[in-house]
Amino acid sequence: MRLSIVIPAFNEEQLILDCLNSIQESIKANPEPGFTYEVIVVDNNSTDKTAQLATQAGATVVFEPINQIGRARNAGAVVATGDWLLFVDADSLLNSGMVGDILQMIESKKYVGCGSIMHMPNLPWWGNAVMQLWTALSITLLWASGALVVCRTDAFRDVGGFNQELFAADEIDLSQLLKKWGRKRGLKFTILTRHPLVTSPRKVQLYTGREIAMQFFGVLFSPRKALKSKKKLPIWYDGRR
Repeated sequence: MRLSIVIPAFNEEQLILDCLNSIQESIKANPEPGFTYEVIVVDNNSTDKTAQLATQAGATVVFEPINQIGRARNAGAVVATGDWLLFVDADSLLNSGMVGDILQMIESKKYVGCGSIMHMPNLPWWGNAVMQLWTALSITLLWASGALVVCRTDAFRDVGGFNQELFAADEIDLSQLLKKWGRKRGLKFTILTRHPLVTSPRKVQLYTGREIAMQFFGVLFSPRKALKSKKKLPIWYDGRR
């Protein structure tokens, strides 16, 4: 079994090496006979040293000139050679327990894919409340967070990958498609809960509560327009680091 780990990255020189190191350490802690993996970093038109650092760390680097998260993930999947795809954000850290659970899920042959709950350290009270709400929705509705999506490669390609009409929430769209694909074949989609993905709280640190609230309500009241417009999603696309 071969796993392709795809990391979309835009100006991530501060965090990319931590992400890559977490992958290496987590995989090393879960030796499996016949298991191989590759790491693909998609440089999504970065202007910093993201690509250089990833190359030096041994990752395969792919360039995607159009700055869009779903498009970057798809670009990595195009060159992937694995039976399974694992998409993880560059500001996130895998851990050995999670990787162990992912490998068990794959080996069971009962699943089309999975997501994971997340842990963001040092959040303010309202940030924790939002995270708890998302966790409940994710587990109940089986929606993967974009920070981590794992799926069979054949399923990913059959459903068309991430929807490039969307500039956010494309992971929810993909979750729905994968669940439908899996049901036809007696396969399940799940959310892992035992070992949360640690991901950066930087958006809460870089943006004010007012900015985040305006973004949230803009999407809530006009989801179709907001999710299809990069200009209406500055927290994802204004490049603040």
